[in-house]
Formats: sequence, C-alpha cells, structure tokens
Amino acid sequence: MADIKTVGVIGAGQMGSGIAHVCALAGYDVFLHDLSQERIDAGVATIEHNLARQVGRGLIDDAAMKTTLGRIRPAADLALIGQTDLAIEAATENEEIKKTIFRSLQPHLKAGTLLASNTSSISITRLASTTDRPERFIGLHFMNPVPLMKLVEVIRGIATDGATYEQAVTFARSLGKTTTNAEDFPAFIVNRVLVPMINEAIYTLYEGVGTVESIDTAMKLGANHPMGPLELGDFIGLDTVLSIMNVLYEGLADSKYRPCPLLVKYVEAGWLGRKTERGFYDYRGEVPVPTR
Repeated sequence: MADIKTVGVIGAGQMGSGIAHVCALAGYDVFLHDLSQERIDAGVATIEHNLARQVGRGLIDDAAMKTTLGRIRPAADLALIGQTDLAIEAATENEEIKKTIFRSLQPHLKAGTLLASNTSSISITRLASTTDRPERFIGLHFMNPVPLMKLVEVIRGIATDGATYEQAVTFARSLGKTTTNAEDFPAFIVNRVLVPMINEAIYTLYEGVGTVESIDTAMKLGANHPMGPLELGDFIGLDTVLSIMNVLYEGLADSKYRPCPLLVKYVEAGWLGRKTERGFYDYRGEVPVPTR
C-alpha cells in the first residue's frame, strides 16, 4: 500500500480541528472541510489558538507552529478530500449524517484512498457498507481533546482487511498516539464503560441521591477522577452522551443502558454543556455554577 502523505478531515469542529492539528503537527499535509467557509475558518482559528498554547507551554516552538499551520489547507470543495490518501470523517455523532457524508464523498474518491470514521459509538460495518471500499474502511476514534489525549481506538468492520488495519495503526502511532484494538460493538471500549457511568451519575442526580456538586466532588475525591462525571458530560456534550446511550440501548437491548430522563430533558432544552454555555453547570459567569 502507498504511504499516507495527505489527510482529509471532514468536519472542522472540536474533534475535526483536533485531528487536523495533530496530523499537521506530525508532518502530514491536511485538507480541512466543513459545510461552510465560516466553519472551516473557525476550525483553523481553534487550531492556531491551541498551537499557541503548546508554544506557551514549551511543547513546540514558534517555527513548528508556523510550519504546522502552513500544512493545513481549507477545502470548501468536498472533491479535494477525495484526492487525499486518508479521509477521516469527524462529523456529529449521527449515523445518517455520517452515511450521507460518505455517499457524497464517493464520486470524488481516488482508487487508493483509505476511509476512516472518528465515530465514538456507531457500527463501522454499517458505515463501511455505504461505500465502494468496505475493505479499506476503518474506525479511528480519537479522544477529546485530541492534541492532549494519547489514545486512539482502532476498530475494524467485518469487511476491513488486515492491511488496512495495519496501515491505520501505523498512521495513528506516527501521530504519537497509543492505539488499542476494539471490536465493532456499540460504543467500543472507552464509551462502553465511560458513558454509562455518566448516565448513572445523572440518574443519581435525578433520584435526589446527591446534588451536582456533591456527585462530582465524590467522584473526584473518592475515585480520584480528574473531572466529575457531570462536569465531564458537559465537556463531551450532553447531546453526544445521549446519542451514545441510545446506540448502546438500541444495539444491546439491555435496560441498563436506558438514557436517564433528566439527560433527555436537558438535551431537549438545548442545555448541551460547555458548547451552549449551560448543562449541569452554567458557564456564562466567571465561575461555573450548578444548574440543579
């Protein structure tokens, strides 16, 4: 297989911009795509901000920051993504949206392009089935925030061939990441364990066992977690938490994965966490304040 030299990233949000960041920093030429130029520009601005933070911490120098930014090319036309060696989809956690992206990308793909999804819970086999190359389709689940987190889950669909898997692992490791193999079951490894814990913390709040503050304090000091589960849910995005719980509940048909009604209510209210400035905490002031 040809070496990966160019990477296309579809989605310039929190995950997509992070993936573009680490790929460019590792020496790959990156094409960044989203639905509008405004979104692409916002993604590039996020990358520049996060690179500046790395410079400030002494992790990279100014020259590396400048070189990295020079490797990132806005790609308003999806056709540009199809000409890269590896195309990574990093859109919102919605199966139909992801399938639509791969169908739209299909006519523009060159013969050798490797396809990957950054999905955190959705079947790689089902996503791959919408393409003409399921044997060259892989799951690359980066953790958030991508520049800081060391892990990438690598997930094979039923049709993914061995060479694709090995190439994906080599690529992820070239970014300085540690890889772990996960089988293609709902939510894979990390979110299969982590998100039900967040959902259970929401049930604990819903049932009045503890307040937002007491639950997060208990888990930080009692279980040595760096962030409380409700705070973590806000950081991930409560819509994403709900989406993953629904994937688990529908995919495994087990009542223990039923989303908490309070989680559903927060999402219905548009209180999705940090990105909307309100979730289990209100982030509109100088200090986050519990909303319950």
